Amino acid sequence: MTTSAIRKKLINFIADADDKKIKGMYMLFEEEIEKGEVFALSDEHINILEEEREKHSNGTSKSYDWQQAKQIIRGGKKL
Repeated sequence: MTTSAIRKKLINFIADADDKKIKGMYMLFEEEIEKGEVFALSDEHINILEEEREKHSNGTSKSYDWQQAKQIIRGGKKL
């Protein structure tokens, strides 16, 4: 199931859930909700990504298409 489908199911569930369930879910996520944390990369990580993207763009690093990447990840054919 995709993340989008899960979100929709959760939204529908929350809309119809009783108060006790809503309060329980809120308690489960309260700290994250209150902090309002959002994932963010550090400047160092952004620089690394920019360097790697540049290597990819100018052809100095090896790149794989999706099918090749899946083969490598699944331990299949070595490229």
